[in-house]
Amino acid sequence: MTDSQKFARAIALFDDANGADPNKEIVDGQEVPKELVYAQRMSEMLDRFSPDAHEAVKLAVRAQHIERWKVPRSNYPMDRTGYLQWRTGLYKYHAETAGRLMKEAGYDGEMIARVQQAVGKKGLKVNTETQLLEDVVDLVFIEHYMLAFAGQHPEYDEAKWIGIIRKTWQKMSKEAREFALAGKIKLPEPLVPLILKSIQEQ
Repeated sequence: MTDSQKFARAIALFDDANGADPNKEIVDGQEVPKELVYAQRMSEMLDRFSPDAHEAVKLAVRAQHIERWKVPRSNYPMDRTGYLQWRTGLYKYHAETAGRLMKEAGYDGEMIARVQQAVGKKGLKVNTETQLLEDVVDLVFIEHYMLAFAGQHPEYDEAKWIGIIRKTWQKMSKEAREFALAGKIKLPEPLVPLILKSIQEQ
């Protein structure tokens, strides 16, 4: 099997897994599996932000939320500690699932380990592939999900939102921040003044 065939096979396996998501999102008038759409948006953003990214990163972004619904937040205590445990559990599950499907697609241990490190969020700010994945995560969140998230939390005041935006901004590399501010992504228009205020006050 050629490298391109292995890659195509892994992507197909990832998409088949995410295609089973019982949660749906309306895109262009069509109801589609939520995590499948997310994975496709991640790949599309990587192609825009870093088109020459290594194959490991291309695989990692596609598997970032793989089968996320199988590790529900409700399985953990509904407090800060429980939230952190849930996130850790998610990273572990996503990494293990991506590795299993990559092995099925014919990948060796070295490539699987690289993808698992990125998907598992290991070495953020030190490992360039993990950081690139995080950049894409944050860019996708800003462009596609931040406005909806705001709608789900009308109780958040300005100070709370400034904290959320700053936390997202701080996780991004200098290149990703410049990409976002250069008009390379679609900022959520109602939140633009707050985004600019948040990053200018740092």
